[in-house]
Amino acid sequence: MEIVRIIKLRFGSFPVVVASSAEMAKHFLKTHDHVFASRPQTAAGKHTTYNYLNITWAPYGPYWRQGRKIYLSELFSSKRLESYEYIRAEELRAFVSRLQASSGKPIMLKEHLSRVTLSIISRIVLGRKYFSESESETENSIVTIEEFQEMLDELFLLNGVLNIGDWIPWLDFLDLQGYVKRMKALKKKFDRFHDHVFDEHKAKIKGMGDFVPRDMADLLLQLADDPNLQVKLNYDSVKGFTQVSLLSNFLFNENSN
Repeated sequence: MEIVRIIKLRFGSFPVVVASSAEMAKHFLKTHDHVFASRPQTAAGKHTTYNYLNITWAPYGPYWRQGRKIYLSELFSSKRLESYEYIRAEELRAFVSRLQASSGKPIMLKEHLSRVTLSIISRIVLGRKYFSESESETENSIVTIEEFQEMLDELFLLNGVLNIGDWIPWLDFLDLQGYVKRMKALKKKFDRFHDHVFDEHKAKIKGMGDFVPRDMADLLLQLADDPNLQVKLNYDSVKGFTQVSLLSNFLFNENSN
């Protein structure tokens, strides 16, 4: 007979339960999944993911279930992902051409791989590249490729840090590690980026008669106007969903590379 043990710890002001066996883990992750599905409400979810409207931080409930359905049936359906295959093929050809042009010279392969990954992400999610890769492209871009990469890297980092104020609430206002300050600064950068992207998409949609979504940003704006949704999507919801789409594609293409 297997002995099942549950270890209870305290992280600051919050109780934490550790499953010490496969059977107990099954209870947490399968049998009672709906009880434990929500992540703790921390500063990262509040400041970097639009007050928990990004579904990686949204509490389990109607909004989370609707968001999951949108991702599975709309944004990341097999048919839609297959329709973007030409983008991956074009960017990989451009990648190989850049490497060929640098033949005989020392190159930093990581930089080239990051460039192709971010190019694929931007075109799939946003419709075009919204970052500049050279000085001649600066006028038509909102950020440089280095800034775009830094924003994504900072988002990954801040969503995984152990912020003291989350676990000891009465110390929160001190921001002892400076993480909250960085989270707020990052949100401003994403707001500026998203506003630029969606203003351009809205202008494009307004000038079209029969609108057909061509990228994930188009589709999210269309869904935001859908009166049949169980939970209405607001502008911050659209930003949050776009953020997850960027990160999901980033992980997918990084793994592919």
